[in-house]
Amino acid sequence: MRTAPTRGARTGLLAAAAVSLLLLPLPAAAEPAAAGEPHQDNPFVGATAYLNPDYAELVDTSIARTADATLRDRMSAVKHRPTAVWLDRIAAVRGGEANSGRKGLRDHLDLARSQKRPGQPITATFVIYDLPGRDCAALASNGELALDQAGLERYKRDYIDRIADFMADPEYADIRIVTVIEPDGLPNLVTNLLDPECSRARSSGIQVEAVRYALDRLHALPNVYTYMDIAHSGWLGWETNLRGTVDLYTEVAEGTRAGLASVDGFATNVANYTPTDEPFLPDPERRLIISGLPLKSSRFYEWNPAFDEADYTAALWSAFRAKGWPATTGMIVDTSRNGWGGAARPTEASTSGDVDTHVRQSAVDRRGHRGLWCNVAGAGLGRAPQAAPRDAPGAHLDAYVWVKPPGESDGASKHIPNDEGKRADPMCDPDHIASNAGGNPTGALPGAPLAGHWFHEQFTMLVRNSRPAVPASPDGSDNQAPDAPRAVHGTLARSTSVALAWDAAEDDGVVAGYDVFRDGAKVNTGPVEGTVFTDTGLRPGTAYTYTVRARDEAGNVSAASAPFTVTTQPSGPAAGGLRVTHRDNDGASGNNAVRPGLRVVNTSSRSVALKDVTVRYWFTRDGGAPVTVWCDHAVLGCSGVTARVVTLRTPVRGADAYIEVGFPGGSLAPGADTGDVELRLGKGDWSDFDESDDHSHSPATAHADAPHVTAYLDGARAWGDEPS
Repeated sequence: MRTAPTRGARTGLLAAAAVSLLLLPLPAAAEPAAAGEPHQDNPFVGATAYLNPDYAELVDTSIARTADATLRDRMSAVKHRPTAVWLDRIAAVRGGEANSGRKGLRDHLDLARSQKRPGQPITATFVIYDLPGRDCAALASNGELALDQAGLERYKRDYIDRIADFMADPEYADIRIVTVIEPDGLPNLVTNLLDPECSRARSSGIQVEAVRYALDRLHALPNVYTYMDIAHSGWLGWETNLRGTVDLYTEVAEGTRAGLASVDGFATNVANYTPTDEPFLPDPERRLIISGLPLKSSRFYEWNPAFDEADYTAALWSAFRAKGWPATTGMIVDTSRNGWGGAARPTEASTSGDVDTHVRQSAVDRRGHRGLWCNVAGAGLGRAPQAAPRDAPGAHLDAYVWVKPPGESDGASKHIPNDEGKRADPMCDPDHIASNAGGNPTGALPGAPLAGHWFHEQFTMLVRNSRPAVPASPDGSDNQAPDAPRAVHGTLARSTSVALAWDAAEDDGVVAGYDVFRDGAKVNTGPVEGTVFTDTGLRPGTAYTYTVRARDEAGNVSAASAPFTVTTQPSGPAAGGLRVTHRDNDGASGNNAVRPGLRVVNTSSRSVALKDVTVRYWFTRDGGAPVTVWCDHAVLGCSGVTARVVTLRTPVRGADAYIEVGFPGGSLAPGADTGDVELRLGKGDWSDFDESDDHSHSPATAHADAPHVTAYLDGARAWGDEPS
């Protein structure tokens, strides 16, 4: 298994709950105690979110130190975004003098009730973070409880029981209390077992028992929602790590009184910096091959197929479903510090033919290594808290949340006396070279305070580099249009219709929908809620130009996307000039790989430039797991072949995706063929395909004409029948 670099999770100071809609402070008069509602599938939908006045006071200290008026206004806007409250020690539950004067759990719940709007739910999010032997592989955020039976009993009696007793008070029955369970706790038990402390944590069973106890006590309360922390894509994204993680979490949940039902979902990227999306590095079903190498082979990704949190949550959800978890299992992503705006952010994909250069010039994650986690320079605020975001449909997201309050330190590089169990960590030292992170400098900001303490310089950087940019709006109102949608492209052009898709627009609030324009005229009758649209009633063999605009819930409208021009297919049979043959290279239609062998033949009387030739092999994915294509062998050399998986936004009979094969160069003389191109498809969870109903599949194990594999010359269909 891969191991994660030593990394402390990050304690929270004062913060407040996540997530759905932005909420302005309301008068302090609370509603009378109300009966609780039934447990919801997604607690964030339809709810406002608690704003922690303690966090607002910390932001005010930075505003007072900032001369730039526009930056001050942007900082003020951050005060209106909900963050999570970290209960990082027993004193944080009680609050008061023992907690440095900060509010305790009951104080926050009382304030949440006072902010609740009549007739509308409110969420309040709390991080459960005091595991015995906490953060066994780190120093910056070690905890107060020892990894022994005495520590476990204190965790149960003085920590979890008190939290559960407060939350069980009928006064709070109408608050949707969201809990994030023990950041970095169980992930350390998957990958960091070479560390003696982590090995002892796993073998003793103490941390597993502690997490089970927390789930038992909290799940028993119908208005409490439990999301288990599950690290991030740069830690657990490798297939081996992910499988081990899913196995452990399943074992832990099955050992609770309610079994898998004790968990509402999983929280990723907590207090980390991994982007939700890498816009210039295509998703797993469209991964580029550079000079014969997949992008995941780069030094930055180290063969990890999960480039971002959208990839990771989608793979997690599929893997948990395969282990019997319910379809209602949701994901939340901490987007508080993963925006990566600023001058260093790439604006387009690299054109380099070197895989490492291509990744470094294209990735918005500017860290030297994905294992660097402490007060990282160059980061920015990410997506605003939002319920049920629609821009990553395969990820099954319940919400974007700000679990780590922006501006709170990840840890100190030098010893600072404290009674919180926190120590200096070399990963927080900007002069340290991290041998367990590729031999890279840590990239940490200098002068950091203890984990969870306010770090003005970090907060200023995060606001400056926010992406989407935080508006200069002191009252938190939305006066900023979304960014223009990116990468408008066609997924399937027929004779009378074109299926379009695009990358989701970014906005400081919530994108409410899109408008699609054909040759300058709007063609959708109502807002397009997703990032796909099929335009119908078109003329065969005709070129059309499309643009897309986004609009947010406040009515702000983006600029138009870059134009995309596509020509519909001519009516009638294929134009000819090419022929494709196929053979099934494994002779089976029900295993975990699809292995088509293809050849393209030039049947015309002229030489054909291979760069003008594309081939589509149509198949069904048989589930929601990401699908990757590899070139196993090609007479032209795998560097002379490109292959990607394209998902159909609207499935058709016999296909919900296709492999698109292309050739970067070369030519075919009349009558010549490409020789064998042997491909292989596999799923992220290695589950089986059923090829028997695939449009392009044939069981023949010797090459034969393939009328259901389509070939295109200069964009026009020259061979084969598309599925309908």
